[in-house]
Amino acid sequence: MKHEYKDSRLGAILGFTDDIKKEERYFSETSKTIKFLWNRNGSPLTIQIDGLDLELLPNQIITVTYLQHVSYSKAQLPITGILFNREFYCISDHDSEVSCNGILFFGTQDIPVITIGKEQLNKFNLLHDMFIEEFSTPDNIQGDMLQMLLKRLIIMSTRLAKEQLIVKTLGNDQIDTIRRFNFLVDMHYKTKRKVSEYAELLHKSPKTLSNLFSIYNQKSPQQIILDRIALEAKRLINFTDKQNQEIAYELGFNDPAHFSRFFKKMTQMTPSEYRENLLLVA
Repeated sequence: MKHEYKDSRLGAILGFTDDIKKEERYFSETSKTIKFLWNRNGSPLTIQIDGLDLELLPNQIITVTYLQHVSYSKAQLPITGILFNREFYCISDHDSEVSCNGILFFGTQDIPVITIGKEQLNKFNLLHDMFIEEFSTPDNIQGDMLQMLLKRLIIMSTRLAKEQLIVKTLGNDQIDTIRRFNFLVDMHYKTKRKVSEYAELLHKSPKTLSNLFSIYNQKSPQQIILDRIALEAKRLINFTDKQNQEIAYELGFNDPAHFSRFFKKMTQMTPSEYRENLLLVA
């Protein structure tokens, strides 16, 4: 069943459904929302993110943002979805690990897949039921209560993400630097291509960033920047009608030929070859 809370004064939306494939189109807004997708079934299911298959095991949660293209066409089982926009949870857009700029959403270039263990499952199921109960209690404080429940979900999921996805030897300050770097790349990749530019924003040296990422991830900070540009290029080819020249300029390349060389280096195909390959696969 679909549930939705709206505050027309703020443009705030929170949506809840146990079958997002079936009911997503009935929500007021989906194009600018952040989503929790939760497999509450006893069997795995498959969804596509940016054209790539991702298997979600029972009691696993992923988070996706409005930057990503999600398809449920391969999902044969219902998926619980909780979606919200910045106006609902991020009015002040505060910068912390449980904000909209946090670890779960913009804190990593990889899709965070969180596994709910047996010891936490009752807590998550109880929270699920509390959402449903609160949606059936429309009063003047319903928005505040739903916001508290969403924050609880984000906190619980962030704790699991820190245990499961982030190297445990890192301290909180180091984790926060990684999160902030990835968020800044998401915001500025079209105009800032050098690690030194991000290091300056973070008040760190480029060497400090490189050493930190060598502990956390095999990718270097420079590779993360390049991968982000390539990912956006593929999204624009996949999901828009923009031509190669338009995409080149949108991504900050002054010369389409330079963009073509960059894309081939990153994907082993020119943009035109990549586009043709998509048509063949389809």
